[in-house]
Amino acid sequence: MTVLLAGVFVPPALADADIASGAKVFSANCAACHIGGGNLVNATKTLKKSDLEKYEMASLDAIKTQVTNGKAAMPAFKGRLTDQQIEDVAMYVLDQAEKGW
Repeated sequence: MTVLLAGVFVPPALADADIASGAKVFSANCAACHIGGGNLVNATKTLKKSDLEKYEMASLDAIKTQVTNGKAAMPAFKGRLTDQQIEDVAMYVLDQAEKGW
């Protein structure tokens, strides 16, 4: 059986592993600015579900692009994180947004 996570069908065990990995990546690389789904640099652009939707960032691809390339004050993580780590952290962000951080 697969589960739908952020518009992508993922086997449950894989989804759990990816989200756990994403949580570790987030804690090590993102939490300084985005603790609890917030945004210390721009308080209006949080990782909360409503803001992700408002700014058209509520998809795996949109978050992966942002993490990979950066934008404005957010640094690019391409070359600092693997493609898998970026995918995992994007899945984690979407999962946490769904849960309300």
